[in-house]
Amino acid sequence: MQANPEIKFGTDGWRGIISENFTFANVRRVAKAIADYYNRKNCGKKVKMAVGFDTRFLSDKYALTVAEVLAQNGIEVTLSDRAIPTPALSFAVAKRKLASGVMITASHNPAEYNGIKIKTASGGAAGVEVTDEVERLIQRPRSYKGRRGLVKKADLTREYIKFLRGYIDLKKLKKAKFKVLVDAMHGSGNGFIAQVLAGSSIKLEFLRREVNPSFGGLRPEPVLENLGPTIDKMKKESFDLGLVLDGDADRIAAFAGKGEFIPPQKILGLLALHLFQDRKMKGGVVKTIVGTNMMDNITSVLGLKLYETPVGFKYISNLMDTRDILVGGEEAGGMGFKGYIPERDGTLAGVLLLEMMACRKKAMIKILSQMEKRFGRYYYLREDLKIPDLKVNTGDFRKIKSILGKPVVETKDYDGLKLICSDGSWLMFRGSGTEPIMRVYAESKSLAKTKKLLAFGRRLIL
Repeated sequence: MQANPEIKFGTDGWRGIISENFTFANVRRVAKAIADYYNRKNCGKKVKMAVGFDTRFLSDKYALTVAEVLAQNGIEVTLSDRAIPTPALSFAVAKRKLASGVMITASHNPAEYNGIKIKTASGGAAGVEVTDEVERLIQRPRSYKGRRGLVKKADLTREYIKFLRGYIDLKKLKKAKFKVLVDAMHGSGNGFIAQVLAGSSIKLEFLRREVNPSFGGLRPEPVLENLGPTIDKMKKESFDLGLVLDGDADRIAAFAGKGEFIPPQKILGLLALHLFQDRKMKGGVVKTIVGTNMMDNITSVLGLKLYETPVGFKYISNLMDTRDILVGGEEAGGMGFKGYIPERDGTLAGVLLLEMMACRKKAMIKILSQMEKRFGRYYYLREDLKIPDLKVNTGDFRKIKSILGKPVVETKDYDGLKLICSDGSWLMFRGSGTEPIMRVYAESKSLAKTKKLLAFGRRLIL
């Protein structure tokens, strides 16, 4: 029997529209399937889990519902007593040696969505071997006749903040008198970065910090079209760095100088350089299939192994569990680090950028310029096209022999379809794993050309 089409785990969890398919009834069904999966996996032994939630509409109520269903099926549940970043939930699972965690969030999706993410015992994102089985168990729930578990509320942020304060070099940051703008995008990242940097000389100013389940009419995704207020404030006032967190604070974007946008692709490069050159750390680097060519150049020059995965941090998370990884990142802004849980963390990524500035005693705009001068400046763009039911046969695009006069010399189709040209420029098509959207990606060494590549791809889709 196939899984219910209403409940399908995508790139990072199950997401649905509130009151349409993301209902309390369906949330209970998913929670029951998760309980069945972990009860069976642990062969009758006591299972302990944690449940967290973000600032979305009804997230706290959905979290309580999940906790109650898990407890009804014999699981001991620690329920967060407040809205928290996803990485805080992930860290609590690993730190407390729990079997798993459930996070109620739709991350960067529009306000009408909510969702469920499953976290593994290591704190990483659950892979398809977990989510496929959970989908199957939704259709075939098991009866439970054991003793009921308990639900207890707790602060899951203290140990998380304590760890981050120990991970970063607070001594260097205590002397760094940076002024930083933090845009929380009304999400659960809120003011946690202030607690991490407590005692330092860094002056933080917050934007969109208050809880607003409508996210001010914008989706809480740190991409340029949603960052008008941030750009305006960066241009009008004097800041050394601007940091932007997504809805559940596991992704990041940044600004330097007077509002120059630093996309996640460049943030990954900066952090790889910081960890290797300033912190003297070693390990491989992970990018996704839509990652920038600049990472190939950086890893080649530094002598580091480069891994490439499908889109979705769960693939990076798996490598962090099984390989020696220095840093891994995705184009959407999720970054994970050696010596941490195999999870992305926007707050930690932002603080490490500050640490990089403190180590090099340079403005971020200068550090960024030096990186691009040495490793190349690449222009990456993405466009999301709403396509009902994703009825587009991208397989036909394999027949394309050239794009904008450059021969297509390589194709990759293990996640979407990527067409790579002789000059290194590329164009890619990939359906979203969480929304009815076809994403078109492009990169080249010229902004004008990248725009033309994107227009070429758009015409093929529309």
